Amino acid sequence: MELGIGYGPSGFSTTGAAHSATELIFQQIRARGQVARVEIARALGISPATVTTLTADLIARGLIEEVADAPAAGPARGRPRVALQLKGPAHVVAGVKLGDRLTTLVLLDFQGRQIVETRVTHKTQFSDADSVVALLAQVLDKGLAEAGLTREAISAIGIGVPGFVDAQLGLVHWSPLLARRQVPLRDLAQAELGCPVEIDNDANLLALAELWFGVGRTRKDFIVVTIEQGVGMGIVLDNRLYHGARGRGVEFGHMKIQPEGALCRCGQRGCLEAYVADYALLREAEMALPHVPRADPDRLDQLFAEAKAGNLAARSIFRRAARLFAVGLANIVNIFDPELVILSGEQLRYDYLYGDEVRQQIEANTLDLGEKPVEFRVHKWEDQLWAKGAAAYALDRLSQRLLSGEVIHA
Repeated sequence: MELGIGYGPSGFSTTGAAHSATELIFQQIRARGQVARVEIARALGISPATVTTLTADLIARGLIEEVADAPAAGPARGRPRVALQLKGPAHVVAGVKLGDRLTTLVLLDFQGRQIVETRVTHKTQFSDADSVVALLAQVLDKGLAEAGLTREAISAIGIGVPGFVDAQLGLVHWSPLLARRQVPLRDLAQAELGCPVEIDNDANLLALAELWFGVGRTRKDFIVVTIEQGVGMGIVLDNRLYHGARGRGVEFGHMKIQPEGALCRCGQRGCLEAYVADYALLREAEMALPHVPRADPDRLDQLFAEAKAGNLAARSIFRRAARLFAVGLANIVNIFDPELVILSGEQLRYDYLYGDEVRQQIEANTLDLGEKPVEFRVHKWEDQLWAKGAAAYALDRLSQRLLSGEVIHA
């Protein structure tokens, strides 16, 4: 069953801007799926007449539609109630999770219902921008062909990119996928794909996916930590993504834990990622796996198997990574005091990152005030949810533009 999109208890917008009455009504309809006008008026504390006027405008603009409301228990009396819902066919958006080996795309309609999911396998690391844009075009066209659609049907595209991303400027300051820095990826993709494009850090968009489709429907504050080829984090505060003053905050993987320590892919030393990410573990694997070629794609799995089998060198690699990861998480807990931390990503197939030893290290390094400890959850999401977060981002920005009066042809 497809989950509806929710804004959480207080409403949600990626911008955090003040909402007009029309926007608040739109959010109520999106969050609740189907809702009667009288319930909107009651929830927002405005008059039914105002709701009727503003929803009539949204209907005329093709953004919402009337549907028969679910009947109440007992005999029906009077005229049947009418509910409102978003008009699903009004717009289609795409969401893409860019990866170094696998890129995943989903198409959603305006209600947030999934139309298709597809993926392309490849090898993309420190590539030129044209190659990355060509990959985006390839996966988009593949998904559109499977859905029986053309590019003209797409109203917006959201893209999750690993690395340092300025979402407002559409600029990738650095990414392991790109050979150079300061790449205007949004503008390059927009020119090639022919429709509005939004980009953000992929961990931010996974947090957005949790907010719209997962636990965020009932939690307004939480943190998502991701461990894949790198280490990322997304923070949701009061139902909104936190980006920082310059739009590129929340780089948990580049927290410094060892002055002048191991070299990180970002070019600096001592980052948490340089001890926890897969490339960091493999960099330390020479003594534990002398018999396994460096190019073997299963080398990390074999390193983990060696550790489980008692190989002391392999075990020490994972134990150090787990200890430093726990210290990093403890720092996050001490700074933000979150109610919930979600651990997600491909590398969570290895239990050393969330086992009892990690939890004990976190407790030993966080303030003990005699209260309920932070809740940690492990969500081993596949790439589909990351892509849905990117699509949710595209939907949110598209909705803002539509509500501001911009005419967008699907």
